[in-house]
Amino acid sequence: MKSGPFLTALLLATALVGPAGAAPALQSSASTASPSWSWPLSPRPTVVRPFDPPPEPWLSGHRGVDLQAPADGVPVASPADGVVAFVGVVVDRPVITIDHGGGLRSSFEPVRSSLHQGDPVAKGQEIGVLEPGHCGQLPCVHWGVRRGEEYLDPLAFVMDLRPSVLLPLG
Repeated sequence: MKSGPFLTALLLATALVGPAGAAPALQSSASTASPSWSWPLSPRPTVVRPFDPPPEPWLSGHRGVDLQAPADGVPVASPADGVVAFVGVVVDRPVITIDHGGGLRSSFEPVRSSLHQGDPVAKGQEIGVLEPGHCGQLPCVHWGVRRGEEYLDPLAFVMDLRPSVLLPLG
């Protein structure tokens, strides 16, 4: 195989980014996450409304993502191992929150669950069933993730959101 500028750039890009599908290491920044969790819906859902945190905690925004489900009544799964921290109704919607350790908690609504606070859950385990109503006629689940009081983009836990970097050929 003949070596040239293209091969050199490809090798450099591979060394910088790592092998395809490799997850970045969890860094100390609260906004950087390792995409090692699984999707809470199957098959992989479409994002109906992305994460849009407010500039200040008291302002309006979207502190999670809305994921389209195939239908109401489908199972919702825990994206990672954890312990049920809350099951109940908030305002008028059923909510379940899973504590994943390290200050990370994920919440799902509207999800009806038969689990109880303190129940352990495994990654991929069904934690409840999607109820109708969050996105109007469209079946969807709202998924939020927090570290302490800071809301994080849930997609960072299931996808590599780092920007692509194009390298020059020459």
